[in-house]
Amino acid sequence: MGRVLVPEERLNDPLDGPVTEPLDAPLRTTLGAATAKVLAEQLGLATVGDLLHHYPRRYEERGQLTRLSELPLDEDVTVVAQVADARVHTFNGGKGKRLEVTITDGSGRLQLVFFGRGVHKPHQELLPGTRAMFAGRVSVFNRKLQLAHPSYAKLGGGGTQDGDDALDAESWAGALIPIYPACKGMESWKIAKAVDAVLPRAREAADPLPEALREGRAFVPLPEALLKVHRPRTKADVEDARRRLKWDEAFVLQVALARRRLADTQLPAVARRPTPGGLLDAFDDRLPFTLTEGQRTVTEEIFADLATEHPMHRLLQGEVGSGKTLVALRAMLAVVDAGGQAAMLAPTEVLAQQHHRSIVEMMGELAEGGLLGGADHGTRVVLLTGSMGAPARRKALLDLVTGEAGIVIGTHALIEDTVRFHDLGLVVVDEQHRFGVEQRDALRSKGAQPPHLLVMTATPIPRTVAMTVFGDLETSVLDQLPAGRSPIASHVVPARDKPHFLARTWERVREEVAKGHQAYVVCPRIGETADDEKATAVPESAEAADAALGAPADEGADASDKRPPLAVLDIAERLERGPLAGLRIGVLHGKMHPDDKDDVMRRFAAGECDVLVATTVIEVGVNVPNATAMVIMDADRFGVSQLHQLRGRVGRGAAPGLCLLVTEAPEASPARARLGAVAATLDGFELSRIDLEQRREGDVLGQAQSGARSSLRMLAVIDDEEIIAAAREEATALVAADPDLTAAPALRTTLDALLDKDRESYLDKG
Repeated sequence: MGRVLVPEERLNDPLDGPVTEPLDAPLRTTLGAATAKVLAEQLGLATVGDLLHHYPRRYEERGQLTRLSELPLDEDVTVVAQVADARVHTFNGGKGKRLEVTITDGSGRLQLVFFGRGVHKPHQELLPGTRAMFAGRVSVFNRKLQLAHPSYAKLGGGGTQDGDDALDAESWAGALIPIYPACKGMESWKIAKAVDAVLPRAREAADPLPEALREGRAFVPLPEALLKVHRPRTKADVEDARRRLKWDEAFVLQVALARRRLADTQLPAVARRPTPGGLLDAFDDRLPFTLTEGQRTVTEEIFADLATEHPMHRLLQGEVGSGKTLVALRAMLAVVDAGGQAAMLAPTEVLAQQHHRSIVEMMGELAEGGLLGGADHGTRVVLLTGSMGAPARRKALLDLVTGEAGIVIGTHALIEDTVRFHDLGLVVVDEQHRFGVEQRDALRSKGAQPPHLLVMTATPIPRTVAMTVFGDLETSVLDQLPAGRSPIASHVVPARDKPHFLARTWERVREEVAKGHQAYVVCPRIGETADDEKATAVPESAEAADAALGAPADEGADASDKRPPLAVLDIAERLERGPLAGLRIGVLHGKMHPDDKDDVMRRFAAGECDVLVATTVIEVGVNVPNATAMVIMDADRFGVSQLHQLRGRVGRGAAPGLCLLVTEAPEASPARARLGAVAATLDGFELSRIDLEQRREGDVLGQAQSGARSSLRMLAVIDDEEIIAAAREEATALVAADPDLTAAPALRTTLDALLDKDRESYLDKG
């Protein structure tokens, strides 16, 4: 392994080496093909610049070691500790060997395990008293945490098991040791060695911050920040570097968003003002309730945007069940009043059908304009999905092009070339993160001028996310639930630890049905389909499903993460002949024929089905007030926001709701902690923070929900609100004064490198 530079070397050596290639040079020319391949495939690092911006996650120093007692389960970790004990055990009549090494950091102990041929070298090197860095994945065996076959590098003589130089004791004693985000085959110390090879190139880094801004905020130059973050002498070095690098990330992103906002204000649009005594007023007169204060406030914000002659770009977010669809409908009716058409884009056919059904019901005869029995000043509300029959599709297309239909609700079928509008004035995108940028843009391009845009999110998002992921949209927040909504009790059901809790779960479902109510059972998989089998790679077993329903399981059965996720078809069949025998059980999943899906939902809504076993197709938009209970199987396989959204399907009527989160995850695992957080609160804004903290930011310039490698390497969207807000203010001022960034060429270059075509498009609509 490459040595850690001692303090005297750090200010001279790293940046004084020869520089032969630019920062966009591929890593293979410096590090070799094998190392470059691992860095590219596992960590997404392809160029010298990528590696320089792969920052240490933390630093180790003598006397400040990782607390072994707080290691996260099922995560790759790097620890610095001392060997307390090492013993070789034999098994299989002496044919097999197992080395067990116990390490300690003073706060706790951790066991390392080596088998077979991997025993010999660590048995010679990991003697009691040896201090080393260890890297591996934390697992549990016999109720104890362990690392199986970890990689290691000794601190002081002996080297790594790969034959690299050791971290010498003198360097280690005086240095902060960088611990990098690592992966299998590329441990932290190997990444440090690779960084050493490219660190001289840091002096070529173009500084994106304008000089006046940099000096005004007393930031160190970018090359110095890169040196200090990778090879700090002191904690103050780390703080200087982080302060600067966080600002870079926030500022460059906010400049991109500010330029997009400015460009949007230059686009022309038709102002859409509702007609007094028109369709909107007639609809309001039909409502059996009054709008909440929040709904009225948000509506005023939206109507003010619609009345301007440049396109509205607004984000509508709020709690599950806060009435976002009603607010969006009133905006659509206002546009129809003004002579335009409105389109609602839904991510699934189930949700599109549900929206169409509920909107038609709310509007009554107002949705039957031009039809016998329809209102004189009504309009038509049409549905357009990919699976519609040819006659119905032709009729819907004709209604759109002639303007007979003022409102259309559909899926991606809305963006096909054959779809033409008479005068598209408003696009409402429901669950926007499920759509690609090209799909949203294709629909917007169908207007003679750019239509107004309203984006709805299913669950709340933190303010900092609104300033980043949705930074080019104005934001409206609905945080008040309509009157009449009932509380929802949520509980974690530890099926493996306490099987009697699971038996009680099915008793509770029966009790709700006996009261005249209905229930959902949600599963992660469909089951018995080719795509399903490919996705899981292992066929679902009857034993797994039976065990999940409370039947005795094999004593040696693996935990839930060792088997495929539970499937709708398997669970439904076993519920019918098991704990819910005699109840009317329906099945719903995304691969059913649309007519069958619609029929199932209609029967469930009509009370003709007691229990609906479904995938997450019911996650949004489904509104059955009589459904009071939800059981989520393998709940640990879902994200926090998704669980909160699913839970929002119950408690929509007068009766209290119940949500039971069934899991086989170990009690001390992060998955159980996540479920506990969901059960503990109904506050969607708090849960959105937890969700973001656990997923990290995803790729803010790509799909925000992905959880993939973040473009924000240093900035924490959830924690650095002050930095993001300040960067937004500076960026807005800079772009207003210099939209083309002619006075900031380095910033323009950085933007061009960061914002590839797809990512720049993503910023177009949040």
